Amino acid sequence: MFSECGAGLSFDSKMERVTLPQMSRIAICGGTHGNEMSGVYLVREMQKLKVDQAGSVSITTVLSNPLAVDACRRYIETDLNRCFTNALLSAPLTDSTPYELRRAQELNAQLGPKGSQEAVDVLCDLHNTTANMGVCLIFYSLDWITLHIYKYIQSQMTSVPVRAIQIDVPMSEAYSLESVGKHGFAIEIGPQPTGVVRADIFNMAKEAVDLTVEWIQGFNSGSTFEGGEVEVYTVAKSLDYPRDPATNEITAAIHPQLQDNDFKLLKPGDPIFLSFSGETVKHEGEELYPIFVNECAYYEKKIAFHLARKNTLTFPSLSVKKD
Repeated sequence: MFSECGAGLSFDSKMERVTLPQMSRIAICGGTHGNEMSGVYLVREMQKLKVDQAGSVSITTVLSNPLAVDACRRYIETDLNRCFTNALLSAPLTDSTPYELRRAQELNAQLGPKGSQEAVDVLCDLHNTTANMGVCLIFYSLDWITLHIYKYIQSQMTSVPVRAIQIDVPMSEAYSLESVGKHGFAIEIGPQPTGVVRADIFNMAKEAVDLTVEWIQGFNSGSTFEGGEVEVYTVAKSLDYPRDPATNEITAAIHPQLQDNDFKLLKPGDPIFLSFSGETVKHEGEELYPIFVNECAYYEKKIAFHLARKNTLTFPSLSVKKD
């Protein structure tokens, strides 16, 4: 019924249960983007309190991009969260190598190497978005550990929407920091402006991290977590803003009816942009779900929002593998 997937997974098809080794090392990272402040302050707080152990779990806390944090900028030379493909991690360093690529290789040496048995068991990277995304887990491979943690966080954080996005690319091409761990995911929470920390958003990040550690402790202690179903979103395409063909400047903003409505089904004919001259641009094509709507950092990437499909993933029960 279930195929083998993820790192080192074994699956008993008769019992519909996966067993995995105990997870002893996790990493909590913040400041991969230096102006996304929840992760920055949460990691600093954990370091100040010397939070490095929780029961059977050793916790490593990392400020991923310290120069960008000090400058309160997303990055110094290039986006660190696009530097973790196998090709970039193995690229030779020269005098012209961007700072972030050098830092990516340092993080890979500290927390990985990516794809190896020496890598941390779970890597959780904390991000903020200016879009109204609530709490969102982002991951690559179809990983039973990640899906169970997602289900657990979703079941406990009932006051805010908790959703997940799967990026469907091979792990060798996975470009963000969480791909360095044996199991990994980003926690994206918004809306929060860049360079700002909001108490409510910070507390959501802290609760999600606490629940992640709590789930891993429960798993290590021998608890069996029942299988089930979760909904995840996969990106189908990205839309840019309307632009002036002569100057390439944008000519419209996100329509008020779309603004702040991430994950709300977008149907053909629904308004998506409002031009500066007052004209409405409507959605064409299939019904899809908008995500990262009007994300500040995506202006430079020429992305107004992504459009995603919603899928249901089924996963088995999970327990620790007995020695």
